[in-house]
Amino acid sequence: QIQVVESGGGLVQPGESLRLSCAASGIIFSTYTMSWYRQAPGKQRELVAVISNSGTTNYVDSVKGRFTISRDNAKNTAYLQMNSLKPEDTAVYYCKGTNWPRTYWGQGTQVTVSS
Repeated sequence: QIQVVESGGGLVQPGESLRLSCAASGIIFSTYTMSWYRQAPGKQRELVAVISNSGTTNYVDSVKGRFTISRDNAKNTAYLQMNSLKPEDTAVYYCKGTNWPRTYWGQGTQVTVSS
């Protein structure tokens, strides 16, 4: 059974950090491009960061310099380190694994940044 499970969300104050984890099972993780998306209330889901199977990374401009995506193929896990969090980072964060044409989504984890 294929599963993609996010964890690590929570409530933090502005300026604090969180690390999200995305654990995948049932797939050959090392062959998948892993991505983090987020969706704030009333807004469309947006791509935040992506890491290819070779380790190439890309970020949306709004998180560059604050967020870092990484992967540990031995643990079948991708991460999103989020530093200097802002209230506008508040959203449900989703992990996606892609090895075209196969795509698998997690259920999401809530991140709330508020004082």
